[in-house]
Amino acid sequence: MFKKLSELELLIKKNKVVKVLALAVSQDADSLSAVCKAYNAGIIKPVLIGDVELTKSIIKKAGYNFEGATFIDESDPELCVERAVKMVSRGEADVLMKGKVATPVLLKAVLNKEWGLREGKLLSHFALFEVETYHKLIAVTDVAMNIGPNLNDKIAIINNSVGYLNKLGIHKPKVAVLGAIEMVNESMQATLDAALLSKMNQRDQIKNCIIDGPLAFDNAISFESARHKNIKSSVAGDTDLLLMPDIEVGNVLYKTLIFFAKAKVASVILGAKSPIVLTSRSDSEESKYHSILLAILG
Repeated sequence: MFKKLSELELLIKKNKVVKVLALAVSQDADSLSAVCKAYNAGIIKPVLIGDVELTKSIIKKAGYNFEGATFIDESDPELCVERAVKMVSRGEADVLMKGKVATPVLLKAVLNKEWGLREGKLLSHFALFEVETYHKLIAVTDVAMNIGPNLNDKIAIINNSVGYLNKLGIHKPKVAVLGAIEMVNESMQATLDAALLSKMNQRDQIKNCIIDGPLAFDNAISFESARHKNIKSSVAGDTDLLLMPDIEVGNVLYKTLIFFAKAKVASVILGAKSPIVLTSRSDSEESKYHSILLAILG
């Protein structure tokens, strides 16, 4: 059971994992800082694809050490992304990371039918949080990709996330399917979906995890709250993964944890041939570094 995101780096070094990371549109100071830290830690081999002159100028100004790294000169952002995606698709790189480029441009290349990274699965966002007031790392999905997932989408999102948690050594992650209340209400679709997902899990239609829902946020993460409401559940208070009812709820919770709770976070896009580091401009250097660690373990 992981309690801190820094433990991901310890696991990588223990297993002597070194992967090739392709940074698309590399002239981005924050991304370069995180990539440099991972490179100097000996856990990646970076391929920096972008305007080499601008990239090296940023590196020199910041004093980063990229000696021995691979630089590919390409000034057009779309062509940068295409080259990075093709490298991962061909197995020449293991991890794709977004640099100074708009998310839609990156995702368009990822979803390219000829040389993209999609494998027929739904792409979903996966965030792993270190929250001081919780007893272990807790994952949240989906806060950035799927706007209003239906039941089948939620099954795919759970499968993506559970598969990833299994890779991290969490063999039976506890999944809380969130709603506004912990009771099934026919007027609230999230509670109906939660009940169906829970029953499907009991019937082994969704494997390698334990699902319960609907659960409200408080009883999903608090034994005390679950006890007060007389909720008998092996998930309540010990959740590994919070499944969001929609993107609005997920995005608000994600930013609340970061800005109000001062939580640390790592996030990746799942469902492609390899994990994608797709952080936002507001994410810190530490968050981007932790996201690289998470992707390496995928």
